[in-house]
Amino acid sequence: MNYLQDSAIVSNVSTRKRGVPNPLQWIGAAVLGFFTEIGRLTVFSARVKFAAFTPRWYVGQIWRQIINIGFYSLPVVGLSAVFIGAALALNIYEGGSRYGAEQFVPNIVVLGITRELGVTITGLMLAGRVSAGISAEIGAMRVTEQIDALETLSASPYRYLYAPRFLAAIVSLPLLVLVADTIGVMGGWLVSVYGLDFDSTTYLRNTLDFMTTEDVLVGVIKAVVFGAVIAIMGCYQGDRSEAGATGVGRAATLSMVGAAVLVLAANYLLSTLFVEIGL
Repeated sequence: MNYLQDSAIVSNVSTRKRGVPNPLQWIGAAVLGFFTEIGRLTVFSARVKFAAFTPRWYVGQIWRQIINIGFYSLPVVGLSAVFIGAALALNIYEGGSRYGAEQFVPNIVVLGITRELGVTITGLMLAGRVSAGISAEIGAMRVTEQIDALETLSASPYRYLYAPRFLAAIVSLPLLVLVADTIGVMGGWLVSVYGLDFDSTTYLRNTLDFMTTEDVLVGVIKAVVFGAVIAIMGCYQGDRSEAGATGVGRAATLSMVGAAVLVLAANYLLSTLFVEIGL
């Protein structure tokens, strides 16, 4: 028995000498890395917002980014919205038919689209398209030292690169959400009228009577927050991109995943806040 204990002690000592880390060290390093990353992201976000809301503004860059983020995202947002609205109407009809409540299909469709699904689906679509695109573009500029060249010429990358994308995102996303709401509701109308034998006039009247300004406002407020999250994550990961194609690709992946997770988390927090204040 003593021999076995001595062998175990010798084994532990030799393992430590070989430098094998303790599991507690892994956990501690992960926690410290997590908070370090939060700190860096917070500082970066603050600098981007300061550059966005103080002069000077590069109007040409802002307008170019509005076109890239907003206009070029219309096809994917529109297609996503129409199918979400159609699927929502079908599922609500199927569930309501079990209790004889099919007449509430237009009410629930417009409520779900304007307050939740329209803005969330739009945010997730742009997290994939816009955030990854911004990260890849800025990452390529970082690894080819174009951003260093801007700084050498006394041009702040926060004002020239990051702030225009941030402002364009918080302007474009609410407009895209309004488009998605309209198309999503019409997708539910198409399925209900031509697939479920609803009367078109009655469906539209019930939709307009049930929808309130607060429902639309909730989606627009969420869209502003989602736009800020998407732009900042794309710029942050692109700015920290490592050299090589692998580094740029990894930055694009991290920005897309991070933006999607933060969009869902922000959606829950904002929904809770709106319920608490009665909006």
